[in-house]
Amino acid sequence: MHSKRGKAIALSVGLLSLVTASCGPKGPTQPLSTAEPFVVFPAPPDSTRIQFLTRFGSSLDIVEQRSTSFWQSLIGETEEAEKGKPILKPYGIALHAGRIYVCDTALGGIEVIDLENRSFEYFQPRGLGQLQKPINCFVDQGDGRLYVADVERGQVVVFDATGRYVNSFGSEEGLRPTDVFVDAAGVWVCDIAGQSVRLYDKTAFRLSATYPNTGPDEPGRLYNPTNIFVTPERLYVSDFGDFKVKVYTRDGEYLSSVGSYGTSLGQFARPKGIAVDSADNLYVVDAGFENVQMFDRDGSLLMFFGGPYEGPGYMWLPAKVIVDYDNLDYFRQFVHESFQLKYLILVTNQYGPDKISVYGFVEPRQGQTIAGN
Repeated sequence: MHSKRGKAIALSVGLLSLVTASCGPKGPTQPLSTAEPFVVFPAPPDSTRIQFLTRFGSSLDIVEQRSTSFWQSLIGETEEAEKGKPILKPYGIALHAGRIYVCDTALGGIEVIDLENRSFEYFQPRGLGQLQKPINCFVDQGDGRLYVADVERGQVVVFDATGRYVNSFGSEEGLRPTDVFVDAAGVWVCDIAGQSVRLYDKTAFRLSATYPNTGPDEPGRLYNPTNIFVTPERLYVSDFGDFKVKVYTRDGEYLSSVGSYGTSLGQFARPKGIAVDSADNLYVVDAGFENVQMFDRDGSLLMFFGGPYEGPGYMWLPAKVIVDYDNLDYFRQFVHESFQLKYLILVTNQYGPDKISVYGFVEPRQGQTIAGN
């Protein structure tokens, strides 16, 4: 049974529709779900920085419900309409052009939530693209390709913007990929078996580099790397085996680390997913504390949010966090009138009713105040 450890109080400041969208987000014509509880972090009277916006647990949270016809009831098509398609056990998540892609390890596939068209589909490819245990995924902002890190298959599997299988790679290196990130330099893959991060080119998917450039006894060594994030200047790696997030240059030179093992603020018990925002603030999921901690560029703790599940806005074995600046219009309806939404933060929960929780980083509107300001 899941135990509660009390509310987490923050410290201080701090989505396959298989066709790529041809235009920017317009936002749904109706709310995505019913009214949500008003939950903010930090708790008053401290200044509000993060507001919980909404959550997804099944297709019922996105697909508009229609009345069941007599013929549908006769042929047994009411079960899905009543219960919906559930999100089972999510880990990785990506949000691109109004679509949320969720890696579901229990499904052995991906849930695709289309925010624009209000649809929810299971993506379970067959043949060469069949997935076994997809852990994390990433959508290339340029061509819309979907890259899936499948730890059981031992490969990264690539699909085009229509969901068609393109290629897979990593067998030659004996990969056990746990995360993938794509930018202009290539495809970055977190390899827990090789205790490394590997960089592949985006055309032939050939291995071009392996990081880090450290010896076995040096502080930059990786023990159990699980998640990565790459910025224009830095490579961040969540090392589950060393209870730290390790920071490197893009050439693999070790710079520093964030956190350590322990139960104090700024320490980790089970560090997993990581993300970095435009201000170089680092977000770290801790499945042990069931929260997300935020650190500045220098590794100083800013705040944390979430906490053991007590209801919407809290977390139940969280796994992945992402930050998004491009899909705000789909969620503005949930923002309190005195707040201005700056960006989105999405967190997956492997258990509980709220498999995806959506938060907003907020600031006070001009002429308004937020509790504690």
